[in-house]
Amino acid sequence: MTTPTGTLRTDEPASAVLGTLAEQGATGALSTETGIVYLAAGHVVHVESAVTPDLGDLLTHSGALAPDGWWEAIDQAGRRCRVGRQLVDSGHLAAGALELCHLGALFDAAYFVLAHDGPALRFRPGAAHWLGAVRSVPVETVLRESRRRRELLHRIWPEPAVDRAPLARVPGPDAADLPARRGRTLAQVDGVRTAAQIATALACRTFHTLVELRRLAAAGLVTPVAPLLPVPTSAPAPASAPATVSAEPGPSPRPVAPDEPDTALLRRLLHALEAL
Repeated sequence: MTTPTGTLRTDEPASAVLGTLAEQGATGALSTETGIVYLAAGHVVHVESAVTPDLGDLLTHSGALAPDGWWEAIDQAGRRCRVGRQLVDSGHLAAGALELCHLGALFDAAYFVLAHDGPALRFRPGAAHWLGAVRSVPVETVLRESRRRRELLHRIWPEPAVDRAPLARVPGPDAADLPARRGRTLAQVDGVRTAAQIATALACRTFHTLVELRRLAAAGLVTPVAPLLPVPTSAPAPASAPATVSAEPGPSPRPVAPDEPDTALLRRLLHALEAL
């Protein structure tokens, strides 16, 4: 591994590389196969992943921020990497609300980027995210929370394909017979959407959605959709069989109140903020 002054390419696990960068007080962006971790002075300031809703989706879909306000901040402060500060200074969002939503999005993305500890691919020294400084988190805190989430989800249902594959419903109880949050989640399972897309539709943090989807999988109510394999041209087409899962599109999400918080997670975040 090289120092933060040079571009890094390595096959080391991302957790090991992050630990070294934290010790060096590095600033920049560490890329993995599933996302990017942004560091400032050895602390994590943002994490993004293509398989989780970004901060803008969470803020605008939940009604906490109007879409116009979000894009206005992007236009005015994106090039200066001060979008978060612009949202607060313009009065569109309270500083505390931004910090809590940012930390939720950070830990959601970190689960996909770090929980399975894939290899680090590249480190870009000095790279900064356009959101800018909101709240930094020690690397060890991010790694510990990612491991905790992985272990919790594994205890609920050990099949990780639920987290990323499109999901389909299996005939069973109606959503009305389930707890409210689980029923709303099941109603969005349509054979096409992934967990991240369902979370976006519900304006809910991805981890909350993953918990409900793993519970639904454990109850036998949802299943990952297997990829379709090409049929050889020389082979006769197989006879159609009765479908075992429902792939009918789910209803468009109705406006609902923002999802109730995970109180244990919020308590840990508040303790972390106080410690920092």
